[in-house]
Amino acid sequence: MNQPKTATNTGALATLVMVFFFWGFIAASNSIFIPFCKTHFNLNQFQSQLIGSAFYGAYFIGSLVLFICSNVLGYDILNKIGYKKGIIYGLLISVVGALLIIPSANANSFPALLASFFVVALGFSLQQTAAQPFAISLGDPATGSHRLNLGGSVNSIGTTLGPLIVSYFLFGAPTDKDVVVTVTNINVLYMIVASVFAAVAIFFALSKLPDGKNDEKFEKANKASSSLLIMTLLIGAIIVVGQITEVPKLTLLILTLVSVVGVLFFSNNMAVKNNDGWGAMKYQQLIYGMIGIFVYVGVEVTIDNNFGALLKTPGYITEAGLDESKISSYISLYWGSLMIGRWTGAISVFNLKGVLKKVMMVIVPFIAFAVVLSVNKLKGNDISDLYGYAAWIAVAIVAFFYGQEKPVKTLVTVSVLATIAMLIGVFTNGIISVYAFIAGGLFCSVMWPCIFSLGVGGLGKYTSQGSAFLIMMILGGAVIPPLQGAIGDSVNMHNSYILAAVCFAFLAVLALKLKGVLKAQGIDFDEQVSSGH
Repeated sequence: MNQPKTATNTGALATLVMVFFFWGFIAASNSIFIPFCKTHFNLNQFQSQLIGSAFYGAYFIGSLVLFICSNVLGYDILNKIGYKKGIIYGLLISVVGALLIIPSANANSFPALLASFFVVALGFSLQQTAAQPFAISLGDPATGSHRLNLGGSVNSIGTTLGPLIVSYFLFGAPTDKDVVVTVTNINVLYMIVASVFAAVAIFFALSKLPDGKNDEKFEKANKASSSLLIMTLLIGAIIVVGQITEVPKLTLLILTLVSVVGVLFFSNNMAVKNNDGWGAMKYQQLIYGMIGIFVYVGVEVTIDNNFGALLKTPGYITEAGLDESKISSYISLYWGSLMIGRWTGAISVFNLKGVLKKVMMVIVPFIAFAVVLSVNKLKGNDISDLYGYAAWIAVAIVAFFYGQEKPVKTLVTVSVLATIAMLIGVFTNGIISVYAFIAGGLFCSVMWPCIFSLGVGGLGKYTSQGSAFLIMMILGGAVIPPLQGAIGDSVNMHNSYILAAVCFAFLAVLALKLKGVLKAQGIDFDEQVSSGH
């Protein structure tokens, strides 16, 4: 008997996707803010990357604190208060962070700015944990993935516009002359951001929406909780050592990587021997998935966060290096590349068949590309040297067709192509190198759903808990960018992109490892896709 379908609450969904927009807007804006702060505060490349570390570290800390508190209390705190209130509280935390940026900027204090960005992202952490299941609850569960894809697409619009808008507030229009640039130029922007967050929070508070709760039983995992706490303490100890000693930052960051991976593998090894108290961590595919998300988020962010410094390097794209006010078109195209890939990936949710689907998979990427070019043109940027990027879009389209929506095949394909793109970027100069590095965004665009679905495959009642652990691994965005920054300080920014190539090659190997682990449990997602399941 067919269950009656629930109508989608389009008003609430429209407001919710605005939240998705601002996640992308703020995250991508960091790419303009980082090179500006590097110059303004006279930082080295490693220090400038601490903006990303504060931002993405907050995701990990926020998710970890929520999980540990829930584990101690024996119930899911977020489910207890409801996803609706979770989003409201998250928005209010982000309002506080956005407002804190203003006095931090006026005080001309880099540490205060880092703390403010941390608070903004702490709110994002709570919003993101609540918003995805809430989006599913705003209509028929069978079409929940459609709403999540819509949110992802809008998020990508935010990542495309963010660098352009922040660049405008910092430097004005490209035609503006003799602009006096100070960190206080962002005051108006973050007042607007805080106001929008507050308005969305008020809308949710006043709206007659369901609380957004589910009946899933919370699965305690005391040993997993202890393991993640140990990982956090190790990272904290490494940070302290870095502050009170002269140990090279590169050494400390490598130790951080080893600590994260080491703790995860040790935890899984102990769980295999005795799985009591380990919860979802007893599954090897989750451990591989956590490492995969860590590396994926890290490489996606590091390509971009260090890109501004590379573009400013004399002799790379121009003889003198690009001025900070001129880099936004390239940053926007990088994040726009993620939008191009995600819009293409979202085609499948409309159940198009045959020739029509194939035609749309060719047309949609170029429509998205046209959108990126148009917003840059409206901002006043010169886009004449961006047209040639269409060749990389054609390569990505071929890759998406070849992947056939199979998670392992797609992940291996885009990881290998991304590795090749990074190597082309390292061993060339000028616009060819720029295109190659930007193409990393195209190939990153479809990695998250592939890694996520493989990581939670076969977890059964632990799926929700495993999803929370995977979201924690956004931590990679706090570790890998400063690692590349430290390499850039030690060698040079151009050659530091070898790290991105290594990350992508690692993800290709990891995809095959995940396939093997799942196949041993009788799970083969690629085969299921082929069979139409």
